Amino acid sequence: MNIESRILKNEETVSLNLRDIYRKYGYSCFKMSKFEEYDLYSRNKDFLVSDSVITFNDTNGRLMALKPDVTLSIVKNYKPNGGVQRLYYNENVYRISDKTHQYKEIMQVGLECMGDVDEYNLYEVIGLAAESLNTISERCVLNISHLGILSAILSPVTSQADRAAIIECVSDKNAHGLDEVCERCALTAHSAALLKYLVSAYGDANEVLDGLTSLTDDGNVIAAADQLRKLAAQLAQSYGSCVRVDLSLVSDMNYYNGIVFCGFIEGVPSSVLSGGQYDRLMDKMGKEAKAIGFAVYLDMLERMKEEPPYTVDVLLLYGQDDDKGGVCRRVAELVAEGKCVSAQTEIPDKLYYRAIERFNGGAENE
Repeated sequence: MNIESRILKNEETVSLNLRDIYRKYGYSCFKMSKFEEYDLYSRNKDFLVSDSVITFNDTNGRLMALKPDVTLSIVKNYKPNGGVQRLYYNENVYRISDKTHQYKEIMQVGLECMGDVDEYNLYEVIGLAAESLNTISERCVLNISHLGILSAILSPVTSQADRAAIIECVSDKNAHGLDEVCERCALTAHSAALLKYLVSAYGDANEVLDGLTSLTDDGNVIAAADQLRKLAAQLAQSYGSCVRVDLSLVSDMNYYNGIVFCGFIEGVPSSVLSGGQYDRLMDKMGKEAKAIGFAVYLDMLERMKEEPPYTVDVLLLYGQDDDKGGVCRRVAELVAEGKCVSAQTEIPDKLYYRAIERFNGGAENE
């Protein structure tokens, strides 16, 4: 059955295309319930986009929640099989909308790769993230970073509050605030300079990473930079200039490690895709495996949706005295030609058509 693309919402079309791509790379569909026990989310609130969760009591008294996240459910159900498990999902999650500040049902598509994850798996997943963006729009950019860089620089900072303040300043590109925090933490001038570099380090991988390694001889920073450089070079072969290094890109380091990334498309002010390695989440949930994945936030695509210029291809006008059977046959002929038709006795308001045809009277192109 062929589905006319114009009857699908933008996010529905994108969802179908992405699922087809993931399936071709060996990812299997993961289905789950609309709700989980609330305890799963209460123990991992920092991992969630928002800690506001819709809860209710089950018939047996358990506190349940409409799921605000998919990854936690997949990790909870993960069982090692000696290899790499590739899963994709197309699920609705329930979160507070940034626009209305009310709960909203959001369609989300994504994938997870878990198990003995190696360098190839990293490239495959991040490559599929770039492919996903290109499927939505050719005017896109995928920003990538490596949390090992920031983690190495922060190693002398023991206070969790100070670490959180520094991470927030780096993420917000707040150089002034970073100066104040570094002074309060009594960080060395060398460490402070590295952190300030992260705030503004964005662009071509070689340029950004050459600048970073020229400022330090820390082996952990250099090793992370080398891995990021190698990954960016591999991605550039297939996806060209859409891949950028952004060293201010950070995620919660209690859950994430290694490579992190996010994606943007023209016309949408916020990221439509985010992901990364989350080995620490796997460990926290008692799973002996590595993992990487990403999600595409289809609700964000509503902002780039353009209404079609025409509601129908042909407006067929007929009179009250015309043969109604003949009108039916003419409509069927036009539909068989692949056209969308509206038969009316007069021209309605707010009906946009490519051409108007008068029954027994010929066509008039608009």
